[in-house]
Order: sequence, then C-alpha cells, then structure tokens
Amino acid sequence: MFEGIITPIVTPIRRDTAESLNLAAMEQLVDHLIGKGVSGIFPLGSNGEFHVLDNQEKMDFTKAVIHHVNGRVPVYVGTGACSTKETIQLSKQAEALGADALSVITPYFLRPTDEELIQHYTQVAESVKIPIILYNIPKATGVNISSDVLKALSKVENISGIKDSSGDLANLENYIKTVEGTKIKVLVGSDSKILAGYQMGATGAIAGTSNLITDTLVGLDQAYHAGNLEEAQKLQADIEELRKVLPFGTVPSILKRAVEIAGIAEVGPARKPVQEPSVEVEDKIKKMLSYYHL
Repeated sequence: MFEGIITPIVTPIRRDTAESLNLAAMEQLVDHLIGKGVSGIFPLGSNGEFHVLDNQEKMDFTKAVIHHVNGRVPVYVGTGACSTKETIQLSKQAEALGADALSVITPYFLRPTDEELIQHYTQVAESVKIPIILYNIPKATGVNISSDVLKALSKVENISGIKDSSGDLANLENYIKTVEGTKIKVLVGSDSKILAGYQMGATGAIAGTSNLITDTLVGLDQAYHAGNLEEAQKLQADIEELRKVLPFGTVPSILKRAVEIAGIAEVGPARKPVQEPSVEVEDKIKKMLSYYHL
C-alpha cells in the first residue's frame, strides 16, 4: 500500500433532477482503471466531490466501490469532515464496509491550531484500526499541516501516510525529511510534481488526472522505478496537456466531461452549482483528447 498511482475517482452522477449516483458507471470506470494498472482506488476525494455528497450517499458509494473492487487493489476512502465527531462517524462506517485505508482532510472553513489538529487526527485514528492518510490541501482548506504536527502524528500507531496537495515542493520535501526513519509514507497530491516528489523520496501519487490519462500516469510511475528517467520526464511533461485545459471549468467539471467524451464511462456532470463546460470549452477538451489519442 501507499505506493504507485492511486486514482481518486470521480463520482458518476446522472443527468436527472435528483443528481443521483450512477453506480453502473462507477463499475465501468473502476474496471477500466484497474485494467490499466493503477495501484489503488480512492472514492470520496476532492475530484470525487465528497463536499457535495450527503453522508448516506458517501456510504452507499463507498459500499458499492469496495464490493466491486473486490480486493483487486486497495480502496482508500475519504472520510474527512469539519468536526471530529462526524469524521469519526464516517471513518467507523467506512472501516465497517471494508475500506483498506482512510484519507482524512484537515477540517475546513475553520482554521484549527496545531494542537487542535493533533487532537483531531489522534482521536480519529484511535476510533479505527485501519491505516489513515493525512490529506494536506491548503488552497482548499486554508490550513497547511506543519512539520511539527506531522512529527507528532507520526507517533500515532495507525497514522501511516500523508498526501500533500500544496503544490509546494519545499513543503513536500520538508514532509519527507520530517518522516525519515518513521513508518509514514509521503504521497504526492499535485500531478505536476509527481516525478520531483519521487526523486525526493515520495512513494506514490494520488493523481486525479489518472481518471483520464491512466497510461501516462502509470507509465510515469513504471518508468521511474525502472530507472528510465528520460521516459519518466517525458511522461511527466505530457500531463501538462490535460492540466492546461482543467482551469476552463470548476473542479471536476472538465475532468468528468473529458472522461465521458473519451468513452471511458458515463460519469455525468459535476453537482450544481458547478456548470457543465460550454461548447467552446468542449472543443478545447476534444483537442486535448486528440493529443492523447483518446
């Protein structure tokens, strides 16, 4: 666990008035990703729109994903919430459903102190037995996990990793140095920084772009670990063609539409208020897909 390319899957949603979950499309997407060689499936991440799903939907989706994956790869479930109470409730439920590990984002909207973060994560970890990955994404939460917090939490038995989506290589390097000699694994959460993170000592990546350009991401991981740095550099650079298009819509609208147009799965739109891409933006998506022969 905690290595290779882990896909934070988009959550397929139907184009109906209820914006209902499309579990058949989830199965199609999961089979596609596992067939392409990803090392893990991660429902309820940021690209999975955890923030706009209610708790019943979260657990229904988690149960369906775990059942369909059926042990082929580990399943990492996002269970973070603003309160420790709700995070514990979701974490216990995900564990009971058979999750292999949990990803817990820092509480958002409010800005907890270092001591509050330590207490939050410690209490969540003590409520379950499976491994926990800390999820650092300060651009979305307003909170950056400090090296002091990480050092303190590295002593908690089942806190086993941290995903850094700060996009700051200095921050990522600081994490890697902080956990040196401990059980904690560092995962790259910024797709543009995967190769740099690997070279610093990160063990894997939770990469949203792998929903679409899976061959590129898995190929990058394989090339690096095979010692083929030139090929790894080329594949890292290739990710930029997709990343250049993503800012034309609110996350994850562009990625979801691209997955649909590429014929991977009918994952539907992002939940409102996020709008579907315009005709002009769809043209940009199609041009990007042609680059990848999708």
